[in-house]
Amino acid sequence: MTTLAASPFDVITIGRVGVDLYPLQDSVHLEDVETFSKSVGGSATNVAIAAAKHGRASAVITRTGDDAFGRFIRRDLDRFGVRTEFVGVSAEQQTPITFCEIFPPDHFPITFYRRPKAPDLEITPESLPFDAIRDAGVYWSTVTGLSEEPSRSAHHAAWQARSRRRHTVLDLDYRPMFWASPDDARREVQRVLGAVTVAVGNQEECEVAVGETDPHRAADALLERGVELAIVKRGPDGVLAKTRDLVVEAPPFPVQVANGLGAGDGFGGALCHGLLAGWPLDRILAFANVAGAIVASRRECSTAMPTTAEVEALLASATGADATRAGSSTLHGEAADVAS
Repeated sequence: MTTLAASPFDVITIGRVGVDLYPLQDSVHLEDVETFSKSVGGSATNVAIAAAKHGRASAVITRTGDDAFGRFIRRDLDRFGVRTEFVGVSAEQQTPITFCEIFPPDHFPITFYRRPKAPDLEITPESLPFDAIRDAGVYWSTVTGLSEEPSRSAHHAAWQARSRRRHTVLDLDYRPMFWASPDDARREVQRVLGAVTVAVGNQEECEVAVGETDPHRAADALLERGVELAIVKRGPDGVLAKTRDLVVEAPPFPVQVANGLGAGDGFGGALCHGLLAGWPLDRILAFANVAGAIVASRRECSTAMPTTAEVEALLASATGADATRAGSSTLHGEAADVAS
């Protein structure tokens, strides 16, 4: 078991990592794309990067292959300010890559290369930094990590060590290609909702988790299962957050969408920042919405994560402005909910 003697991290995430190869041509199918950009990807990793852009001490627990793409990931995580001591190496698997197609404003098909198995699903309980997980200000995990062993057991071991400390977050992040059926995913998610304090997902992911698509009923169902803060992302209708005593609804923030992928990870990193800052829930949602919208207006994901100053400037410029812009598509933090 790894231990950590240094100060606690603000944010620790666990889960997917890979390399995104995104086309430099829009509205072109993958077979016809001529050139690509390369960047670090993977939802949990992007959230750690997004939090680091807000000045938070961040780390990610994941694994890469022992290959050039794995070396690239470590180098870029260092550049982004995300600590890499919990990034393991698998000699048996290759670092995953992810391709997408970009058809603005709302169609971004993804092709994952994670077979026969991705290294991040080989995280074991024995490899976990339990002290760091327990002491982190935010511990962020995703549903993908529950899809296979030994990752599933590692996630349960981490939650046991965490012992429902405040800001234990589960991203409902349901990817059907990683599961045999929605019922299998629902069974695993419902096993762990009592171990986390915050759940975040869109309406489709809430249906998988608790069988409800109506935002208010979905949030209530998450709270009934032990979550203290339920956040339901409603795409062009904004975002809903509920606690047992409070209901907050935030409108969408309009942007001209360049690529909807990664917007939810920008939302997530900003959510972590706001939770740690102790802001009121309405301010957290407004900040996270704008952070996600900024990412949606840019081509890549990890490289698109905004700084706090960028988010605050856009929030300030939008104060009192008309929220409707001709020719733009509204996207809150993760309207498309298709982060890699």
